Amino acid sequence: MDAISTDLITRAEAFAREVHARQTRKGEAAEPYVTHLETVVALLRAADMPAETIAAGWLHDTIEDGHEHGYPVTLHDLAERFGWPVAAIVAEVSDEKLIPKALRKDLQVRHAPRASAAARAVKLADKVSNLRAILESPPGGWDHGRKVEYFGWAARVAAGCRGVSPVLDEAFDRAYREGLRWLAETA
Repeated sequence: MDAISTDLITRAEAFAREVHARQTRKGEAAEPYVTHLETVVALLRAADMPAETIAAGWLHDTIEDGHEHGYPVTLHDLAERFGWPVAAIVAEVSDEKLIPKALRKDLQVRHAPRASAAARAVKLADKVSNLRAILESPPGGWDHGRKVEYFGWAARVAAGCRGVSPVLDEAFDRAYREGLRWLAETA
């Protein structure tokens, strides 16, 4: 990777760590939120994604979560700091929090097959990370049914993201299979 690409990724990482500094995951362990971003980026690197996609992996939740945690981030902010290619990927994977949750989830399923390859890669890495997190540190207050529901929904989103990278496809399949086994054992 060249110096410009490395700089882009380094700046994206630093910004994401700043935006998410006070945020924790929903799991019982309440681990720092950046662990999710680290997992997403590791998956994107393993899949040999380009620098813009890796940078977007660091930034994919900044618009959604920054506002909720006192650090508002806009698409314009990301475009100014990291360029339009990165901001465009983040825009494709970000949810509009003003839309009801059920509709947002449905839109993710419907949008996935039409998203850019970069956005599909970030979305698939995000789902792998989330499935692994449910297995390692289940969200407090989630009953068995909600976990099953999340795995089913994640599989529908992932179906529209497939084909970008065999590495990401396999990572999702592995996390999904492990999750189904775990859900069956804990039913």
